[in-house]
Amino acid sequence: MLPCIDFHQGTLRLRGLDAIAEALIQPYAMTYDPRQECWQCDAMHALPLLRQIEEMLPGAAQEFRDSQLFTQIRTRIAVNSDRLPRLRPDQIDAIEAFDSHGRRGSVVMPTGTGKTLVAISLLARYRLSTLIVVPVRDLMYQWHSKILELLGVDAGLIGDGVHRVSAISVTTYESAAIHMPRIGHRFGLLIFDEVHHLAGPWRSDAARMALAPLRLGLTATLPTDPQRLETLQHLVGPTVYRQAIEQATGTTLAKYTIQRIAVKMDAQEELAYRQYGQTIQQFVRERREQNIAFQWDDTYKLAADTTSDPNLARQAAETLRAFRAKRKIEEQANAKFRVLEDLFRLHVGEPVLVFTGSNVMARQISLRFLIPCLLSHCAKRERQDLLRGFAEHRYPVLVANRVLDEGVDLPEVKIAIVLGGLASTRQATQRLGRVLRRGASGQRATLYEIVTDDSNEVQRSRKRRRTAAYQLKNARPTANRSTADRTAETPALFFFEDAGFDSPGGESSDP
Repeated sequence: MLPCIDFHQGTLRLRGLDAIAEALIQPYAMTYDPRQECWQCDAMHALPLLRQIEEMLPGAAQEFRDSQLFTQIRTRIAVNSDRLPRLRPDQIDAIEAFDSHGRRGSVVMPTGTGKTLVAISLLARYRLSTLIVVPVRDLMYQWHSKILELLGVDAGLIGDGVHRVSAISVTTYESAAIHMPRIGHRFGLLIFDEVHHLAGPWRSDAARMALAPLRLGLTATLPTDPQRLETLQHLVGPTVYRQAIEQATGTTLAKYTIQRIAVKMDAQEELAYRQYGQTIQQFVRERREQNIAFQWDDTYKLAADTTSDPNLARQAAETLRAFRAKRKIEEQANAKFRVLEDLFRLHVGEPVLVFTGSNVMARQISLRFLIPCLLSHCAKRERQDLLRGFAEHRYPVLVANRVLDEGVDLPEVKIAIVLGGLASTRQATQRLGRVLRRGASGQRATLYEIVTDDSNEVQRSRKRRRTAAYQLKNARPTANRSTADRTAETPALFFFEDAGFDSPGGESSDP
């Protein structure tokens, strides 16, 4: 059988390569499918696999490179780059760092520093079919508008009830994972916006099932978990450029201050808070007397197991109710609303963003102060109206839970108020970034963090503030440019240059 290779449902099927198959099993997780009588591996391995085949069977790889499988992803597309604005030095550095690392890797830049423009400039430089993958629908439409504005291309949309695939398309992570088995062979460049979302076990399929040799990840906050970070490096590439938020402050981003305001619970709230805490402590103490390895998360399992020990399940359920009531007091302390009202009075006439820790708190603030509330389940038209009204100053305040934490472009806002949230430093950095876009006025941004004193909310606040953005440490942008890194991450360069194709940068001017 003559050697052949094709794309099938997000995998590569190889036939006629039995002589070298054993050498390919370990590096590419190759498996044999007796039903189709072929070897298979994830489509993402196409380029390094092709290089190894050429080394072992010099005559076979040329047929693969000339096949229709690779023709589509290296075909140039027409874009008009005349509308692209002049790039700042840090954006140019990010582009050059990506280009020098085999055109694979992640660019880490703070919110508001123009990561989208970096990506679109690279798209215009390479002129390859491109799929942009984003975490939410709002970002999908935002990217579509930006591409139309800067490149004059009506990009395709895949998601939110639309399935229009074009040479340049935008989709969500969920839609990409669903449709990549059918469209993974159509794109030469993948752009993952908020790339930290890609590390999940299901969303990562969007990268595994695609042939694209060029892969760009964009984020302001990489995962801190080593395993998730290793997954991103495997699927997209290393971190090729990193800019700290402190280095951009005062130049690209507005200068800012962070003010933490601690409020006291009233007597009734404090009494209930202590009682709920005692209920929780007693239950945990009793469980650990029975099982020293007991952890708090085991409470949920005990509450769900109503057949083995109904009495214990009832106690666990009561403990969980006490836990939720305790968190409710932390989040919705009456003093928080009074301080929030004072801040509204202090900044009257200025646009203000309010971030909460739950949808319930967001709705309470919305009803109490008669201000619009933006939540994840709001319909598309409602969300667009609220964002447009906020940009046009028809709505002086906008309150949200998590939907505005990352990605969505907002008008110039210099006041943000945080009333609860996760202990995540990523969420803290993303929320701070909402107010750091530098405007023409040069106004200093202010982030207020309101926490309930003498509660667990103080501990979560301290964990959030461990990020360098809150500590205002000096840092400089870094671009990893070592020879070893470039040698290890060069499958894309091999495809376009070493294999005899023109470099994708050759036909387009340097942005």
